[in-house]
Amino acid sequence: MTDPQLPPPAYTPVPPLQSTPPVYAPPPGSYGAPVGGYGAPLGTYQPPSAPERRSAALGIVSFILGIIAAVVTPILAGVSGYAIGYALPGVVDYIESDDLLSVLSPVRDQVLLGEIGFWVGTIAGILAIVLGIIASVRRQGRGWGIGAIVLGAVGAVVFFTVLSIAVSAGAAAGAVALYGA
Repeated sequence: MTDPQLPPPAYTPVPPLQSTPPVYAPPPGSYGAPVGGYGAPLGTYQPPSAPERRSAALGIVSFILGIIAAVVTPILAGVSGYAIGYALPGVVDYIESDDLLSVLSPVRDQVLLGEIGFWVGTIAGILAIVLGIIASVRRQGRGWGIGAIVLGAVGAVVFFTVLSIAVSAGAAAGAVALYGA
């Protein structure tokens, strides 16, 4: 409501609506569209080119090293561990108190075979992991590289598991052969 003591407010007429909207200029410093609009694209659609295929040789080599670390060296460990375990019951009676490693003297060839298997497996497993990582990063046989990483990591566990089972089985078989069932 209005106050009766004040004069009525003066109303100014509103100008009529314009039929065309006003043209606004872009803000200063901005990129304006070309005057005639954007031109039609030149040529036809070109799909992106396929990435170049790299050789998967690095991944395959790392996978082969992983196979050596996880399969071949545990087989060597199993063979030598069984032979070591089989000879242990017959040597236990001749243990010298000052040198406990003298127990392994009769089976030193098998111990050497197990040790060679251990070192070959260690080197092959480390190389499989390193080359598998490189192959995966460079996308040169990525699947082979990932498999090599897994085999290189699992190889040590498989080696010692097979070795301990083989030595135990060999010792049991040697004890049965020596002392009877």
